[in-house]
Order: sequence, then C-alpha cells, then structure tokens
Amino acid sequence: MKYLEWLNISGAWWVSIALWVLLIAAVAILARSWESVRSFTSEVKSELRKASWPWDPKEKGMKKYRELTDSTIVVTIAMLLLSGYVAGWDFLFNMIMAWIFGVPQK
Repeated sequence: MKYLEWLNISGAWWVSIALWVLLIAAVAILARSWESVRSFTSEVKSELRKASWPWDPKEKGMKKYRELTDSTIVVTIAMLLLSGYVAGWDFLFNMIMAWIFGVPQK
C-alpha cells in the first residue's frame, strides 16, 4: 500500500476519500458546464471593456491614480464620521439605560 500514500491528502483515509470525491465531482460539473463557463467569462471581458476605470491610462506615476486616491480618502473619512456618530449614540443610550435601570458604571 506504499504506492497509494500520495492519495492520502489528510491524516485520515476517510477524509482523503471524501476530498477526492468532492474534487472529482467539481471537475465533472465544470466539464459538463464548460461551454457556459466560457460564455460567461467572455461576456465578463466584454463588459469590463465598457467599464469606466477610476484612473487615466495616459498619466504616469501616482497622478494616474488621482481619482482613485481621492475617492478612497472620501470613503475613509465618511466611514470614520459614520462610525463616530454610531458610537456616540451607542454611548449615550448605554448611559441612559444604565441610569434608568440603576446599573453601576465601570
């Protein structure tokens, strides 16, 4: 049985058998639907060519990604403001509930 050791991809044989069955099933499913997979990927490529990307391909260096970095900064600031707003209301409601129910503050 030494020649079958490469089949054991985990510690237990039953786990290895289950993993091999899953791998074979995945390959079989992929083989059956290969034409639809190819069609899907070609449609995705076609749609991505139509997309507007947040950088100018004519620019060089970091100027190329100006819109991308600006948008990232705006999203980061908005996230920080929103999380501060939610944390503030959470703290306020926590204090009110502690006062109503007489729970001592830590």
